[in-house]
Amino acid sequence: MTKVSLSDWDAFLAKIPNPHILQTSAWGQLKVEFGWQLSHVIAGQCGAQILIKRLLPGVRFAYIPKGPVGEAWNPIWPSVDAICRERHCAFLKVEPDVFETDEAQDRHATPPVGFISSPHSIQPLSTLVVDLTPDEAHILGRMKQKTRYNINLALKKNVVIRPQAELDTFYQLMKITGQRDQFGIHSLAYYQRAYELFHAKNQCQLLLAEFNGQPISGLIAFRIGGRAWYFYGASSNEQRDKMPNYLLQWEAMRWAKSQGCDRYDLWGVPDADHATLEANFATRSDGLWGVYRFKRGFGGELMRSLGPWDRIYNPLLYRLYSIWLKYRNVEA
Repeated sequence: MTKVSLSDWDAFLAKIPNPHILQTSAWGQLKVEFGWQLSHVIAGQCGAQILIKRLLPGVRFAYIPKGPVGEAWNPIWPSVDAICRERHCAFLKVEPDVFETDEAQDRHATPPVGFISSPHSIQPLSTLVVDLTPDEAHILGRMKQKTRYNINLALKKNVVIRPQAELDTFYQLMKITGQRDQFGIHSLAYYQRAYELFHAKNQCQLLLAEFNGQPISGLIAFRIGGRAWYFYGASSNEQRDKMPNYLLQWEAMRWAKSQGCDRYDLWGVPDADHATLEANFATRSDGLWGVYRFKRGFGGELMRSLGPWDRIYNPLLYRLYSIWLKYRNVEA
């Protein structure tokens, strides 16, 4: 098996139309610097960036986030298996970059031979994707009236959106948000390195919303090819009545559109059908329900990914992992 360098991977990925940001070498480098191992495999027109991590004592797992990339996936699996077995992985998790509405979904509707459908996903299965191809007036016109109102309110209240390069202020806002909404956050070093790796390639933007010179919210958006993603957002407990988060998202979409993107992925809503989401968003705030209430207003299309799939190398360790996962979810 030929070793694939980062430059080899970048050259291969450059030939792939609209790959996912989680399959870029910058994302791989980021994860390596924060505890993961990294390998790449290329077989013909198909390739995969593989992340490997210690999960439990004596248990490693391999992970292909939003891949493989390219066409004709079957030839790649023997090389992927070889890497996973060499690294003593208990299992491999694959989360394909395929939506149920994509043309490719028919080819990948069932797991490949040797895989099983998994009940556990790492990335959100469902998301809202905003079409950026129309002009700005049409994009705004597709939003819910209340969302347009809040965007205009932020403008009238003199909320200013500025691109920034230093992460300290954003991180302080992240800490406030994590404490308020009770979710874990990464370290300052993690956000700083993510920004450095992608901004060097003009593939991310940090935006801060300010009121009277005071930072009150921020986000980091990423992009590659014609796709953009909203991954990280934060806000202060102050001046929330100025609706800065609505204007932030709109400016992030305008940035993505200016970079040639035709899709803006709001990244993560509850995994339910549209009718269920609309029937429950006003009364539920657990999990991703709170963010759905915010994201639904931007006119995005509800889309659900295929997968995830698991390839089991050590059935006993995989069983122990599954038991631990259920216990952890109950405790959470």
